[in-house]
Amino acid sequence: MEIRHACSPAETARFTTDELRKNFLVEQLFEAGRIRWTYTHYDRVMIGGASPQSGALRLETHPQLRSAFFLERREIGIINVGGAGKVTAGAEQFSLEKKGCVYVGKGIENVTFESEDPEDPALFYLLSAPSHQPYPTRRCTKEEASPLTVGAPETSNHRTIYKYIHKDGIQSSQLVMGLTTLHTGSVWNTMPAHVHDRRMEAYFYFDLPEDQRVLHLMGAPQETRLIWTRNHQALLSPPWSIHSGCGTSHYAFIWGMAGENKDYTDMDPVSIPDLR
Repeated sequence: MEIRHACSPAETARFTTDELRKNFLVEQLFEAGRIRWTYTHYDRVMIGGASPQSGALRLETHPQLRSAFFLERREIGIINVGGAGKVTAGAEQFSLEKKGCVYVGKGIENVTFESEDPEDPALFYLLSAPSHQPYPTRRCTKEEASPLTVGAPETSNHRTIYKYIHKDGIQSSQLVMGLTTLHTGSVWNTMPAHVHDRRMEAYFYFDLPEDQRVLHLMGAPQETRLIWTRNHQALLSPPWSIHSGCGTSHYAFIWGMAGENKDYTDMDPVSIPDLR
């Protein structure tokens, strides 16, 4: 587990490229046969990746959590970005195809991850936040996620949004989670940009060809910074920061938030001419 501390807008404005990457980029999430975590002090959110191969991986607690088991005081959202897999949560088991989601609430002690085929392993992206109330375990496929297509080819941001965990979907204590796919020919995500001072956010880029990159934009709207990112990397977005990106190819990304509320539309827009 890596641990990341919070950074202010003033100090971030002075960061070098290496310092930006060290503080906000999660370079490796997936390692065969392991679960990797990054613990961030932005709303105590944890970002992880589980890559089961020939056997099941169990969700274990960590000394950082000071808990008897991982979900003793936490909840978790799980989205598969690899081959077919299975998630076991307590007495329930869920098959999970690519882009399917499972939410597991506070108090579930036994959680495991498996691949249906070790030759085409599942890759489970994990997002966890503190929880003070248990909610039922639920699965949601991308077809059930009320897909919403927005943007336009003319502005290079034609994309489809899938909302899984949110106020009107899977219920949680504070997690909000879903994914966005860019249509062929479109490269911009979350543009026009926004911030939301009431929640942190994390982005995870996937379905990006290995020789292509996404130029991720962050920072205060009048002090923007950039980080080049590749497939299967994640970025932390503080509440005061924009979070947007432009790819050298079309791609998909998982977005996830935690903080003051679960309202997907709670955001403070920033007009394009006001960005600097």
